[in-house]
Amino acid sequence: MARSSKNPLIPARDGVSPSCVALPGVKAGDGRWPGVIDFLDERLPTVGREVWADRMATGAVLNEAGQAVPPDAPYRGDTRLYYYRELPHEAVVPFEATVIHQDEHLVVADKPHFLPVTPGGRYVQQTLLVRLQRQLGLPQLAPLHRIDRETAGLVLLAVNPAERGTYHALFSGRTMQKTYEAIAPATEALTWPHVRRSRIMEHPTDFYRMCEASEDAAPNSETHIDLVEQHGPWARYRLSPVSGKRHQLRVHMNALGLPILGDQLYPTVLHGPDDEEDFSEPLRLLAKGIAFTDPVTGEARQFESGLSLDWPNP
Repeated sequence: MARSSKNPLIPARDGVSPSCVALPGVKAGDGRWPGVIDFLDERLPTVGREVWADRMATGAVLNEAGQAVPPDAPYRGDTRLYYYRELPHEAVVPFEATVIHQDEHLVVADKPHFLPVTPGGRYVQQTLLVRLQRQLGLPQLAPLHRIDRETAGLVLLAVNPAERGTYHALFSGRTMQKTYEAIAPATEALTWPHVRRSRIMEHPTDFYRMCEASEDAAPNSETHIDLVEQHGPWARYRLSPVSGKRHQLRVHMNALGLPILGDQLYPTVLHGPDDEEDFSEPLRLLAKGIAFTDPVTGEARQFESGLSLDWPNP
């Protein structure tokens, strides 16, 4: 399995950090992989042998010393290879992020809907991280947390690699105050504010979705929800997650009978992860505010998104 590079001799290229794959040791006389390309073709077959040959010929596959590995290189076990992910036909996300704060410790960005935070799947260059690394000239910039590709709003990124762990601790505890806004159906069945607690788990059949376990299962998630305003059959809600489970806000709102407007996964799948994107119908979910005491400087930090959610057309 490939993973991100930690080798200082292997720099990022076009804002994208290289991936790393380990070559296992082999016994004497084992001719399973005569050449490096044979190993890559077997272990990472979705790329294709011809594509691997082209990448190696152009210096896009490196050894641990940062030297290019040619297409005819013999296999050597107990070593590592580094390569740069490339997508021949990466879809362009036609929305731009805005940097609302930058200092020597943190970058705070307002992410638009549809833009992934980090490279993965069918997105590499079209991600918040790669765009900001190139725009700001900060190749070691790293996100401190993630929000869904479909969600807009605030994302914090660390400038100094030595400080990442300190800032990460904020998100693993409960000292970070995060506020979201969502547009969903109005209801008279609930009183406000409302607290939703449940156990969120992976969906049994859809790997890209989450679901709630039975009501008697011990909860592992908690969201505080309040009504902000009502607009005909729709309402704007303030969501304050105490925990940070994947798709937590979307799952909790859906469980209350209030699926967020534009949600393509809950309650039913309208748009799968490999389907062509419809940029005209964003998820009405916004990471609106974040507040915390900076563990590096000791100062109180508070940021608010400059974005807003549109009501649906009448």
